[in-house]
Amino acid sequence: MARKKNTLLKLRDFLIAKAEYYNNPNFIATDPISVPHRFTQPQDIEIAAFFAATLAWGQRSTIIAKCTELLAMMDNRPYEFVVQHKPHELKPFTKFKHRTFNATDTLYFIESLSGLYKSYASLEEVFVQNLNLAQPAAADVFLIEHALIQFNKMFFRLPDAPARTHKHVSTPARKSACKRLNMFLRWMVRQDTCGVDFGIWKKISPSQLVCPCDVHVERVARHFNLITRKGMSWQTAIELTSALRQLNPADPVVFDFALFGMGVMENHPPGARSY
Repeated sequence: MARKKNTLLKLRDFLIAKAEYYNNPNFIATDPISVPHRFTQPQDIEIAAFFAATLAWGQRSTIIAKCTELLAMMDNRPYEFVVQHKPHELKPFTKFKHRTFNATDTLYFIESLSGLYKSYASLEEVFVQNLNLAQPAAADVFLIEHALIQFNKMFFRLPDAPARTHKHVSTPARKSACKRLNMFLRWMVRQDTCGVDFGIWKKISPSQLVCPCDVHVERVARHFNLITRKGMSWQTAIELTSALRQLNPADPVVFDFALFGMGVMENHPPGARSY
């Protein structure tokens, strides 16, 4: 038992050091989070972050370029455009495409966001409505799961929601790991003095977040035995987050910086030293 505890402490110290290294503004420029960092108004940040997270697959330079293209179509005033645009102003978006995210998806995203912002001051309100997030730690993951399911239902509430667009906003109800939504939530909720995550949402606690899981995070997490389940699913993301909460109950997803950084920057494993 003492040996296991000592190993856990060593792993915690190792991951803390890695998280401190990668939780650094110097890395913002090459990451999709650089897109919402161009804005200061909370709603602009939300919309830019939501699109950046949604389009976050493929080469990061391409993701940033496509987000830049998309936001330029909104005159770099995304909130104003989403809420006040006229029908003829949507024409440029009929040619937008990033991998499998096409014009149909783009136009629905704008339409859905427009309706949400006309009813709610912030997307945070959509996530937390009818949910009591002020619960003890044991209930955190369960409630965030329901918040994600609820957001998906609200986002696709419109009768003309295209069937093909559903794949771009994940939900635990389909057993998805919800990597992009969990990344978006990390950006909005986490707050520290490092200047990377925004921390503009106050009704969700960092302790309630689920770690974003992509191939890089999964590979490193399995190397450190933080994941044992086969495959990548919502339950895998829960397993990883539960393990990280043992290392830092108040802020488990801070270790996303460590796992992702080692996976992408260091090609770990192999390549980086072990703890």
